[in-house]
Amino acid sequence: MSIKNSELILNPDGSIYHLNLKPENIAANIIFVGDQDRVEKVTAHFDSIDFTTQKREFKTSTGTYKGKRISVISTGIGPDNIDIVLNELDALFNIDLKTRQPKSKLTSLNIVRIGTSGSLQSDIPVDSFLMSSHGLDLNGLLHSYQIDEISNLKIENAFVKHTNWSTKKAHPIIIKNSKVLENKLTSEKIYKGITATAGGFYGPQGRILRLGLQDAELNNKIDSFQYNTHRITNLEMETSAIYGLSKLLGHNAISMNAIIANRANGTFSKNPSKVVADLIIYTLEKIAE
Repeated sequence: MSIKNSELILNPDGSIYHLNLKPENIAANIIFVGDQDRVEKVTAHFDSIDFTTQKREFKTSTGTYKGKRISVISTGIGPDNIDIVLNELDALFNIDLKTRQPKSKLTSLNIVRIGTSGSLQSDIPVDSFLMSSHGLDLNGLLHSYQIDEISNLKIENAFVKHTNWSTKKAHPIIIKNSKVLENKLTSEKIYKGITATAGGFYGPQGRILRLGLQDAELNNKIDSFQYNTHRITNLEMETSAIYGLSKLLGHNAISMNAIIANRANGTFSKNPSKVVADLIIYTLEKIAE
């Protein structure tokens, strides 16, 4: 049965609604950045660019780097935007937009997030690179989907017990990265750890301005959590949504974090733009290998 117009929305030119893309505009190797201005900082290294478009915060450029076709997409901030981007990207590859039916042969995408983040551990310094071994979903987005196949109840329940997690909040979910992309992008200079994904920047990440927090000690509990060799190393707003939706849809995903702040030490990078620029070059080189 065809997917209804209200569920899979297309623009008058046939492009998908939010991303403004047609299937021929996008590569199977995709880099996610949050900031739309960061798209050009990535594509500045490309040998050529053959397509660019933007609608709202979603800017896409597709081109080649050392012979490999790559697309760069700005997702904006937060898990809700990731829900839009990943579902629409998957539709471009795995749904026939004319018949509005899923294809019998599915395409698996390679998705690499390049983002900024703050370290929660004193031994992971500013200006370093961190690869997310797992995404810890603290925001509840993934509970809208059938997640039993990607959930790791042992670690999740240990985290709930350690933090005395409120039953009024969505149950945390932990999702592993793509081993294929981990092997491709890893090196001796890369730190690894669990990345917690919050649904906001202030209260959900323990920042207090004028509003009190439901659990003022939550950040300390997150910092001190350990399960076997696993610990939570950083906190941001996209990784768990990328990992969860990618796993459910059959795509590979990895999150590469430029550490520009250390919450444990109270330090901030003196040159955060250089850290991001260096991570962009590192990631492109690894993708092109």
